[in-house]
Amino acid sequence: MREDFLHYVWQHQYFDKADLRTTGGEEIQVLRPGQRNADAGPDFLNARLRLGEVEWNGAVEIHLRASDWQRHQHQVDAKYDQVVLHVVYQHDAEVHRTNGSLIAALPLAARLAPDLLGRYEALMQAPPAAALPCAPLLSQVPQLVRILMTERVLLERVEYKADALAELHRHLGQDWEATAYNALAAAFGFQKNSEPLARLAKAVPLSVVRRHRHDQRQLEALLFGQAGMLVENEETTADDYLRDRRQEHEFLQHKYGLGAAALAAHEWNYLRLRPANFPAVRLGQLVGLLHRRPSLFNALLTAQNVAALTEFFAGATAPDYWRTHFRPGRLGKVPALGKSSIDLLITNVVVPLRVAYARHVGEPALVESSVALLGELPAEHNQYTDVYQDLGFEHRTAADSQGLLALHKGYCAPRRCLHCAIGARLVGGNKGGRP
Repeated sequence: MREDFLHYVWQHQYFDKADLRTTGGEEIQVLRPGQRNADAGPDFLNARLRLGEVEWNGAVEIHLRASDWQRHQHQVDAKYDQVVLHVVYQHDAEVHRTNGSLIAALPLAARLAPDLLGRYEALMQAPPAAALPCAPLLSQVPQLVRILMTERVLLERVEYKADALAELHRHLGQDWEATAYNALAAAFGFQKNSEPLARLAKAVPLSVVRRHRHDQRQLEALLFGQAGMLVENEETTADDYLRDRRQEHEFLQHKYGLGAAALAAHEWNYLRLRPANFPAVRLGQLVGLLHRRPSLFNALLTAQNVAALTEFFAGATAPDYWRTHFRPGRLGKVPALGKSSIDLLITNVVVPLRVAYARHVGEPALVESSVALLGELPAEHNQYTDVYQDLGFEHRTAADSQGLLALHKGYCAPRRCLHCAIGARLVGGNKGGRP
């Protein structure tokens, strides 16, 4: 048994309350179980309880064993002085506040219905390799519960990404254009090269890009030079384009004092990448976007639909050289930025960026319209989403995909079943799990 099971039981009051008493014999009435505390301190805050003749407003702490109180050092932590009831599975010790006063205890081992505990154990006994612990039991869960849970975690995932961009916006001095620039730069790395591209955006800050974005030659020199992709070697010795951009980069690097921030060629990842995803190809596409789209944030914010956003990205083509070279000095026909890549940029940058801005200025309608963009995009298929689709989860749009990925990462993989509406439904049963 895990402690989160007892949290679930207490939150929903799924235990026998007949003649409910503390270990000291005081009658207990639960007037309000309290709210789950996600921060440091007791598990449930603002509980309202009657112990004997006295009504208490305070906190409830939950442990599998009462002795866990000492093991967690709560007896010397003043945050736990507000606890008025210690709810435990097994009562094997008395516990006290920092001033030595005794805390009332409620043991639950004899008050849990066997069928409730059995459903919980059935869920928890799934093998570690199982993608969904509840897979054998899903037929017991109505489709509506699955849909509502997927929608809930979709919003959690978008909020999480928006929070990261809001923090980036704060770090960049409340500059939304700089936020869009840095977010897009990292996103053009498409996971394998997201980290070095994010560092490249810092190595060439938007204040410098703004001065040269109208001049494609200088923009190429700045970004490819700072990326360490203009170095001379056996493949590039006779390449006039690279020689010209290298000379321009040396001048601009000295002018802006950018030398210390430059990346080295070995910092880019090529392992298991198709040539169309090579870092020089993606950087060329980013350069084309920066040159041809002088106002990134405004365009991303005001686009009315996915079609407009797709044209925004697809219409900003890479410079000529980087449409014919996969790597510096190496010829090859390079495809343009593809539809699937654009869909990922909209999903991972545009939607959370718009949501972060909407929250910042207080426009809930913009949050709703931005999340709705995901419903216009096709579903993403990968090893995780396909498992859920095979089990009957709806999977038609990117909104579904994002919800399923959030469900996997936030609930199924870490086995947070009792925090999930699906797992809670299975444990609680059709009547809410009350004994």
